[in-house]
Amino acid sequence: MKKLLALLLGLLAFPTLAQTGASTPQLAHCDAAIEQFMQRWKIPGASVAISRHGKLVYCRAFGYADLARTVPLRPSHLLRVASVSKPVTATAIMKLVEDGRLRLDHKAFGPNGYLQSAYYTSAITDERIYDITVQQLLEHSAGWNRNAGTDGFPGSDPIDFPRHVADVLSAPNPVGDSTMVRFLLTKGLDFKPGARFVYSNVGYLVLGKILEQVTRQPYEGWVRQHILAPAGIQEAHLGHTLLADKAEREAEYFSKDQRAACYGTGKDVPAAYGSWNLEAMNAHGGWLFSARDLVRFLLATDGVASRPDVLAPATIEQMLEPSQNNRHYAKGWMVSKNKVSWHTGSLDGTASCVAQTTDGYTWAILLNGRAAPNRFWNDLEKLGWECIDGTTQWPAQDFFPPDQNAKNLRGSAAQPTTATLHWTRGNGTRRLVLLKEGGPVDALPQDGTSYAADAAYGHGSTLGKGTFVVAAGSDSTVALRNLAPNKTYYGRVVEYFQNDATGQQTMYALDGNPTWQFHTPAAPSLLTKLSRPTTKKALATATRHKVKPLPVTKAPIKKLAPTSGVKKAIVAPAAASESYLDKLRSKGRELLKWFAKA
Repeated sequence: MKKLLALLLGLLAFPTLAQTGASTPQLAHCDAAIEQFMQRWKIPGASVAISRHGKLVYCRAFGYADLARTVPLRPSHLLRVASVSKPVTATAIMKLVEDGRLRLDHKAFGPNGYLQSAYYTSAITDERIYDITVQQLLEHSAGWNRNAGTDGFPGSDPIDFPRHVADVLSAPNPVGDSTMVRFLLTKGLDFKPGARFVYSNVGYLVLGKILEQVTRQPYEGWVRQHILAPAGIQEAHLGHTLLADKAEREAEYFSKDQRAACYGTGKDVPAAYGSWNLEAMNAHGGWLFSARDLVRFLLATDGVASRPDVLAPATIEQMLEPSQNNRHYAKGWMVSKNKVSWHTGSLDGTASCVAQTTDGYTWAILLNGRAAPNRFWNDLEKLGWECIDGTTQWPAQDFFPPDQNAKNLRGSAAQPTTATLHWTRGNGTRRLVLLKEGGPVDALPQDGTSYAADAAYGHGSTLGKGTFVVAAGSDSTVALRNLAPNKTYYGRVVEYFQNDATGQQTMYALDGNPTWQFHTPAAPSLLTKLSRPTTKKALATATRHKVKPLPVTKAPIKKLAPTSGVKKAIVAPAAASESYLDKLRSKGRELLKWFAKA
């Protein structure tokens, strides 16, 4: 009885939050632990993904995705990951090292370095900067101490005072990543490169600029092509500062603080939306991920054979080797003595934690709010362990969605009310085709939910916002019906898994879906129909159904008597009879008179 009372009191103390994602009864204790953590620290939304031996065995979301707290957070939502971006950048740099395009001991700046542009070198006043190596940047030992004050600020990390950077360098607001780097170069170093470990955001911005210089490609594009895509990752993008510019399916971030805008407007803004420039954080803190695709990234860098890695085993070992100055930090990864590699991330309105173990477990926890105390971070880092250690029976399912989208979506509308769409299939077991009139498809399917399809537009399941399901299956074409003439339609193909591996639950891939826009012809007007040239077939039909004319009675023509003094008029002979059309008109008038009297 006491145990039951305690359970009831616990439920009252922690009311159930909105939960979405694949049902996993074996990890119900994980649901409870996450809810308790969120209630304790007043976190609005959390997305959690856990894998075991390469399978995504847990993928759930809790709470809300929007500031109004009306939209439930879902596993497909993207969230800022802050400094969890550093492992992504480190993996990209190590890939270039593996391919022989970079050397860890090579200098970063100057005539013997990767960054030789006068934009950087003209700002250097401390000669020690020319000794900084790629490895030192990766290991946070390049010589910058962000805790040392500069220009009256308590720290020296320029992301904390972007408007001051703009003023000092006469640069436009908001300042970009290159401007941040140049500013810190003018300030010199706080210690000799390689002498000790001090965490540095700007060091990773430098690594991003080195990647761009060596590859001659933008940072995001190269990382997506050579790191993320080979790992099957679709749900990852560099983020944007302002709420108005958020990505499709990106969550919204809660922060109580108001600070001066980084745009130099003199106005205070929510700290999570404009107090700093997220676009300038790319290589050190700018990525968005879904929790489930962040787990894909962890599996591609864990050195475990359950899934292919994007780096060779020797390269992964080199990346995860503890640095000489800090045995708990390697190259872009925190490491522990039991060979767990992990990282955390923090920004206003954002907290994240990822981990991978050598015995086959990985997890990613993404939040759209944070708390300040150290205890919050201790609890966050323990949360994944609570889920794993409390599991006695692991599910056999794998809840990863497809990692290859359909492609080559095309279509045509030859008639006002019909059209055909066709595409090349991705690697899902099935796919939904979504259609909307008047604008792009912006209502998407939810994991675990099946939908009825009907090629007659408006008759299949509705996802809201005018979006209907017009096909669901293994086909690669659909013949659409019930369209409106002279309208623009937008189609989108979504791959999904629904098989024994997912426990027959639907898992949708929502990023990078192919789309197609088409316009239906206008319906022909009545005048157009009447003016169409008659075909031979139509003539033959008319001949078969031709109405016989009435018999005509010929009346004699009387001759007119000649008139004195007047020339004889030439009078046309009277018509032999009324035409058939005249008779119809006459009959019509008679009928109208009859109806009027009735």
